[in-house]
Amino acid sequence: MKLKYELIKNDQSARLGKLKTNYGVYETPMFMPVGTLANVKTLTPEELYEMNSAIILANTYHLWLRPGEDIVAKAGGLHKFMNYNGPILTDSGGFQVFSLARKKDIIEEGVFFKSHIDGKKLFLTPELSIQIQNKLDSDIAMSFDECIPYPASYEYAKESTERTIRWAKRGKDVHNNSNQALFGIIQGGEYEDLRKYSALETVKIDFDGYAIGGTSVGEDKQTMYKMIDYAIKYLPNDKPRYLMGVGEPIDLLEGVARGIDMFDCVLPTRLARHGNAFTRNGRINLKNLKYKEDFNPIENNCDCYTCKNYTKSYIRHLITCDEMLGGRLLSIHNIRFLIKEMEEIREAIKNGNFKEFKEQFISKYKNGD
Repeated sequence: MKLKYELIKNDQSARLGKLKTNYGVYETPMFMPVGTLANVKTLTPEELYEMNSAIILANTYHLWLRPGEDIVAKAGGLHKFMNYNGPILTDSGGFQVFSLARKKDIIEEGVFFKSHIDGKKLFLTPELSIQIQNKLDSDIAMSFDECIPYPASYEYAKESTERTIRWAKRGKDVHNNSNQALFGIIQGGEYEDLRKYSALETVKIDFDGYAIGGTSVGEDKQTMYKMIDYAIKYLPNDKPRYLMGVGEPIDLLEGVARGIDMFDCVLPTRLARHGNAFTRNGRINLKNLKYKEDFNPIENNCDCYTCKNYTKSYIRHLITCDEMLGGRLLSIHNIRFLIKEMEEIREAIKNGNFKEFKEQFISKYKNGD
């Protein structure tokens, strides 16, 4: 079956909902861990289930290059290939356009860029992106788009936004996996009229859900929140809304406050590999000397495997010695931290006190009180 969304309750603009998927029903808002190469770095599916993870992400561009979509299809699709018994979303490769391609290499037909592995010249089109995702057999496929850099001139943003809409139509025309939902992506840069135009035109194409893209690309926080505000009011109430590439604890709250249902980001695992951990009192760096003799868990009231079993002193030792277990343990904690934050957000919406929860969380996270 295709994914279905049901809105359960509003608390002002914050939404409590249910996503019905091929792998069960999951509540939103939710945070989705990123598994670029068909794994969430260093973690097993069993560890993700233990953290109460739902949807995870895999990367179309990277899997196209290695091992190739045909290998994944022969294995029985992504779920069997990576042994993940839960929903998977694949991005379109659009972010790689943003990070690897030059402006002159983006043309109406698609995008030329060089492989980050061997420098081989590649050409990705909206049709090819969807065809690869059809073969990967994810539960949610994303339309191929161009992620507009920040800052960008109005003229460039307008031209790019219009092209992304044309690409969305082309991708939908070739999408042929009946078990796979297809989401459209809203672009428009920092410009209110372009965000509105992109939202209205993309909704006309009629996707199974809608993502707000082109945020968290170097802009300040207030600009990012405006980008969400400019688009979200034009998105339908009965479809899921996904803010791409955002995973700071405060940004999750600000997104939910504006009506976002789904978030993803590499941040929890990337920070973990550099010795950083989320806590209720803000982010900490375990490499700091003050943790050398700290025999407490990262957080006393955290229910993750790491906090139940290991101390800051031991994790600091692993990190400073470049032991892989250090990054693994911090990844477990950081992902569970964001998933637990979303569980508490859902509970606050259920109880009608999301605004108070948000204010208290942010105050403690920023000020430690």
